[in-house]
Amino acid sequence: MAEKEGGIVKKGHEEGLKMAVSLLQEFELPAGLLPLADVIEVGFVKATSYMWIVQKKKVEHEFKMIKKLVSYDTEITGYISKKKIKKLKGVKAKELMLWPPVSEITVDDQPTGKIHFKSLAGITKTFPVEAFAAGQ
Repeated sequence: MAEKEGGIVKKGHEEGLKMAVSLLQEFELPAGLLPLADVIEVGFVKATSYMWIVQKKKVEHEFKMIKKLVSYDTEITGYISKKKIKKLKGVKAKELMLWPPVSEITVDDQPTGKIHFKSLAGITKTFPVEAFAAGQ
């Protein structure tokens, strides 16, 4: 894929997971935002801010503090920048009986401590950022 050209790539679960967590920290996003399992590859193109994650199987994770079930597909892609991921693909949050795709994630500057998830339908949900800390 042309988007991946010139990217730094880490293969395997341990190296890939380290890179994913490191990207979240570098761009001031919560460390627990992407609970991944069986990572195959993680990549990042510094010039365009394009990032991708490939994992062996889809992962569903419940963020207990906010009682929200989120689905992470086998491939997750997006453009990451300070406190934001845009054009996000591969992440869905359960709303009633539906699974609308999450297209953008934004973290507010302090002191609000809020994180916003925008769907393709234009619906935005806001939660406390600590709900997405590592281990949540």
